[in-house]
Amino acid sequence: MWSYRIVAPYQFERTSIPEKTPECLTNGQVLLRFEAAGVCGSDLPGFRGCKGRLPGDDGRSAAEKDGFPIHEVAGEVLASRHPEHRPGDRVVGWASGFDGMMERVVSDGDGLAPYDPALRPAQAVGLQPLACVLYACEQLPDLAGRHVAIIGQGSIGLLFSYVAKAAGARRVTGIDPLDREKIARAYGVDDSVRATSDRWVSLLTPGDRPEVVIEAVGHQVATLAHAIDAAAPGGTVFYFGVADDDAYPIDMRAMLRKNLTLKSGVTLDRRRMLKRAGAFAAEHPDLLATYLTHTFDVDDTQAAFELACRPDPERVKIAIAG
Repeated sequence: MWSYRIVAPYQFERTSIPEKTPECLTNGQVLLRFEAAGVCGSDLPGFRGCKGRLPGDDGRSAAEKDGFPIHEVAGEVLASRHPEHRPGDRVVGWASGFDGMMERVVSDGDGLAPYDPALRPAQAVGLQPLACVLYACEQLPDLAGRHVAIIGQGSIGLLFSYVAKAAGARRVTGIDPLDREKIARAYGVDDSVRATSDRWVSLLTPGDRPEVVIEAVGHQVATLAHAIDAAAPGGTVFYFGVADDDAYPIDMRAMLRKNLTLKSGVTLDRRRMLKRAGAFAAEHPDLLATYLTHTFDVDDTQAAFELACRPDPERVKIAIAG
């Protein structure tokens, strides 16, 4: 069966590996036929050749890892040792080993859920990041009537903007160095700020500070500090992005003096959240179609990742379809 692996930083190669069969499964696992994958910002460090940044990275070089680094997948169940999945089901969710870029994927059934068959698989993969955003928002105070700012207006930040507005946020501010104003309007952003987060913070007045600040950039230290600096007294900061460093400096004086709450965390209750994402998408039927801006064939996996690494104000979600 076909598989993709990184043979050098920024370079994929298509290879042939032994077929995965039902006999490969352990209790709770599911065998999927690949139908689509989503490219996520958390996949990009692996593409660039960084080690140890992803759950599926066990210290081996990327060239030793088939299907890596893809974790957002949609597929058809071929075999199952999970009580909630049956052969023929169409499901979406996590490739639990970040090894989803292959013809047959073995994954934990607790991280998969059925999706609306009216959706194309390339659209359905958007339910996985939506599930993550909805779970993060469950950890926040009620957003209704609040000013919410999201640092980073990429594929995750725009989903946060949309969900915050749907939750009744009084005002949504989106901050990004790219000009996202045209796209951001469709995601409920009231104020689209084209600036780096440090410049945005430097221009805030006391009355303009948001009550909730979401850091949706990741992979760097400075943006978390800017989120803490930006928050209004008594506010909440949520760090969503992937941490590339073990330790982040925190301005404890600001945390103390402003009575701030700092939260973070990975997505738990994955099946529940995927089902909730499906229900949310059904209530907002234009969301996933708008969210998916680029679809590549599996033979163009290299080009899909290259686009994901390149700033592009028109790009939101990239999918790879089988």
